[in-house]
Amino acid sequence: MPLTFSVPEKGKSIPPVVSAPRKHSATKLGGMLTRRERWGLSGAGWLLLSCLVLAAMALTLLATYPFLAVTDRADARLLVVEGWVRDFAIEAGMNEFNTGMYERIYTTGGPVSGSGRYTTDANTTASVGAGRLRAMGMSGDLVQMVPARASDVDRTYGSAVALRDWLKDHEIRVEGMNVVTQHVHARRTRLLFQKAFGGNVRVGVIAAPTPDYDATRWWRDSQGVRDVVGEAVAYLYARFFFYPSR
Repeated sequence: MPLTFSVPEKGKSIPPVVSAPRKHSATKLGGMLTRRERWGLSGAGWLLLSCLVLAAMALTLLATYPFLAVTDRADARLLVVEGWVRDFAIEAGMNEFNTGMYERIYTTGGPVSGSGRYTTDANTTASVGAGRLRAMGMSGDLVQMVPARASDVDRTYGSAVALRDWLKDHEIRVEGMNVVTQHVHARRTRLLFQKAFGGNVRVGVIAAPTPDYDATRWWRDSQGVRDVVGEAVAYLYARFFFYPSR
């Protein structure tokens, strides 16, 4: 059979033959190790990723303090002040009472010694907080201390439970309350009081601002870092890992 050849027309070139790229892979140690092609970030990609990380860090620094030190009032006639707080928060509680439509102010808290056991009502932060309110000019008839026997573990929740039981024992019906505490502790306080009282009681919270450092630049002060980082960890624990027993 004769061989035939096709001759390209004049002015046309023969297109080159392009073979498909071969995938390079290598194995060693009997196939236990393999080497293959992979995608990686370019210089522009690393730059973009770095910018995103820095933006996320800046957003975290700016948003963490306002998130923790939340003020969100409820429509309530019952005001609570955590007795362990410092004087600036005690004063904020007194001012809140004087400017609101509250009937009484309650102070809560367990043993002053923290991890020590309950001895007497006088040796509780509820008693100390009530005394500080009276010293600032609050009438004793308007201040009611509600001591708790909770020790160093879950003190805020234990104080809320003690208040809940006291109100129940005295047949005081509550539909809403506001709790005064100090700055970054506010969100955790509201969460734990809400857990104690359940969904039928609206719990509001007032965060007394700290006078110790600039809250908008808390990361520039060692006390601010301790406050915010420590309270953020404690809030995450209370939010996702704390399940109180019935």
